[in-house]
Amino acid sequence: MSRYVPSSELVERAARGEVPAIGRLISRAEAGMPEARAALATIYRRAGRAHVIGLTGVPGSGKSTLVAALTARLRTQGLKVGIVAVDPSSPYSGGAILGDRIRMSDLVNDPGVYIRSMATRGAMGGLARATLDAVDILDLGGFDTIIIETVGVGQDEVEIAKASHTTVVVSAPGLGDEIQAIKAGMLEIADIHVVSKCDRSDANRTLVDIKQMLTLGAATAQKPEWQTPVVGVSSYTGDGFDALTRAIDRHREVAFGTASGSRRQLAIARFRLEKTAENLLVERFAKAAATRAPALAERLRRRDADPYTLANELLAASFERGSAHERDHHRPPHFAEDHW
Repeated sequence: MSRYVPSSELVERAARGEVPAIGRLISRAEAGMPEARAALATIYRRAGRAHVIGLTGVPGSGKSTLVAALTARLRTQGLKVGIVAVDPSSPYSGGAILGDRIRMSDLVNDPGVYIRSMATRGAMGGLARATLDAVDILDLGGFDTIIIETVGVGQDEVEIAKASHTTVVVSAPGLGDEIQAIKAGMLEIADIHVVSKCDRSDANRTLVDIKQMLTLGAATAQKPEWQTPVVGVSSYTGDGFDALTRAIDRHREVAFGTASGSRRQLAIARFRLEKTAENLLVERFAKAAATRAPALAERLRRRDADPYTLANELLAASFERGSAHERDHHRPPHFAEDHW
């Protein structure tokens, strides 16, 4: 069994772009290991340079294929690209179903591209719990552009707009995506709307429909410094990707150089704060429930107390000082280094 390397010792190695260190830190963030939190705090303070692109759309819209083609185009500009592909969780193991790795196989041997699949593990909103930690780690590792591809559940994807500088919404001809987009609020969150598979004969209809809907919603839009473009692309022929990369570059200037961009960065920070607090609350509650819930449930079964009183007791137990969470904060786990 190899020696466990403390997370604090991996930070500088990750900053030099060492892939094993980057991978181990992301694994520890994904596992929610308390030992890694001081290192993640250091990483957060040193990150913040990368352009984060969130890419979402309904299933079947060609998100993964588009990410692969877009990444290849960004690489021709000399940019290092990190990809965090949020996959559905296996109902049996809880791990990621690695569909994105299969569709991006042409990129895996490029040293300027890092692909990480992450399982949602029950998290809602299209993001995994450690997605933003992974973005920070890749940012520290020198990746210029980081693409977050969401799970594609269709109705709960709007969180990505709170986590990225530029949100790209993908639609495809023949899927009724224009109706799905309205249902999921995707038209409102899109900074760039992409219609994929534009080599198909019915693509122009989808382009026209989305442009019309964006025009109808322009009066209520709160993006005075940006007009949402609709870009048609074909990963099969390569058409449209020059226009897409130009749109991304223009929006990056808005995201980092305007008042609305500063407001969005503040909104991203608030989302990060609230999401981190939520995860810590869930973690504390789960630890308290594991030890206190059986006795409280027995009292409830006997009707010695009502559900609300006992639920408040359980919540109070989550915040007791000297909890297992606090005691184990600096204790490294007994795992082989190959896994972490």
